[in-house]
Amino acid sequence: MTQYLWLTVRGSQLMAQNRMLKFVTVGKEMPAKRDADERRADFDEIYGEYAAEKAAEQAGRCSQCGVPYCQTHCPLHNNIPDWLMLTAEGRLQEAYEMSQSTNTFPEICGRICPQDRLCEGNCVIEQAGHGTVTIGAIEKYLTDLAWENGWVKPLTAAEERAESVGIIGAGPGGLAAAERLRRAGVQVTVYDRYDRAGGLMTYGIPGFKLEKPVVMQRIEQLEAGGVQFVLNCNVGEDISFSAIRGQHDAVIVATGVYKSRELGGPGSDLPGIERAIDYLTASNRKSFGDEVPEFDSGRLDASGKRVVVIGGGDTAMDCVRTAIRQGAKSVTCLYRRDRENMPGSQREVQNAEEEGVRFAWLTAPDGFQGDGQVSGVRVQRMRLGAPDLSGRRTPEPIAGDIYVETADLVIKALGFEPEELPSLWGEADLPVTRWGTIRAEFGTHRTALDGVWAIGDIVRGASLVVWAIRDGREAADSVLDYLSQPAQVAAE
Repeated sequence: MTQYLWLTVRGSQLMAQNRMLKFVTVGKEMPAKRDADERRADFDEIYGEYAAEKAAEQAGRCSQCGVPYCQTHCPLHNNIPDWLMLTAEGRLQEAYEMSQSTNTFPEICGRICPQDRLCEGNCVIEQAGHGTVTIGAIEKYLTDLAWENGWVKPLTAAEERAESVGIIGAGPGGLAAAERLRRAGVQVTVYDRYDRAGGLMTYGIPGFKLEKPVVMQRIEQLEAGGVQFVLNCNVGEDISFSAIRGQHDAVIVATGVYKSRELGGPGSDLPGIERAIDYLTASNRKSFGDEVPEFDSGRLDASGKRVVVIGGGDTAMDCVRTAIRQGAKSVTCLYRRDRENMPGSQREVQNAEEEGVRFAWLTAPDGFQGDGQVSGVRVQRMRLGAPDLSGRRTPEPIAGDIYVETADLVIKALGFEPEELPSLWGEADLPVTRWGTIRAEFGTHRTALDGVWAIGDIVRGASLVVWAIRDGREAADSVLDYLSQPAQVAAE
């Protein structure tokens, strides 16, 4: 009997292996990408979905390596090889459930994570020259299938608890913490400055990367599961930080960073020079059907304009591709380093180039021209010098090499910095670093203020959605430990 069981198990293992390790005979194949001319005309996502057979085939390319670098380099440490094997075997609901077990929002990460820098960029078969496993596309396929088939379970608590937690910020970190706390039965209230939850997932990231119904369905799941949202609420104005602390047993600060880095130089205050966050928010609000005076007046509408975007990160890529879809006459992206040293996704650069964006590498603004309205950017050509402390080569100006880039609309996409929360919230004891981010304990995310945690970009600086999700999950676990301490129980 024992030998029979061993043979049965071994036979199952061999069958599973037969479905895997196909990277030698099967090439990498992404889902079909819409033609550039077609996708320039709308804000729909640019990639289609895998068919079941194609998803299984591509998942079967995984080498099931002993040390899965894809998992190691995923901030959430998703069990990627395991759910790839389940997908290859056709066990799709199990694959989804395994993906969901470590990732609160897999359908969002599958769409907007820079897989080329994280899991896929560290895939073993990619390093061996066979082309990476298409992890992000498979993750997106699994979760979309889960929503369609009702595998996404309602958010329910096994047992309700009396403790309450206030979360300031309804972005990915705050929502991830809210989900985990509600499943544990904690009463959760999320405060946010905007009229819709989701943070930059709702108002910052364009629909061609993340269609808004994908975000809204998760928020609806949270609301149906008992998470309370207090929207259009500016902490420090509509309610004080101390009042929130007084109403809850614990508070998680997940505000993100929204203060735009500014440009100086001659003419930097000319009309027509706009912040990326304002430009993207206006565009996303229009996708919801909102009235947006700044867009309707033409100020934040790129239609018919010569657009120059300054920056080389993912926000800059969102801006250039949005301007294309709004019907800009031309779109140029200025970046002070070369293509290989830009911080944004190389996949996004390729998509932008296909759609008609021109990149001016090794260039930086030296000033702006215009009479009552911006008409051009003075551009300083750069070269790469010696590496700085981070190891990146430092851009240096080439003396005397300046030209003018014609522009009717200039968008500054230079990144974000934290707001001065201690001053805005009237909380001088809120601990911050010299960069203005909140100082929090690694791993637990606790601050020096009793009962206060901080997560995401307000701690890390501008970062990725996936890191915010990880922080939210970790902080929720830390809060649960705190609420379960005997001293807390006695205090109640």
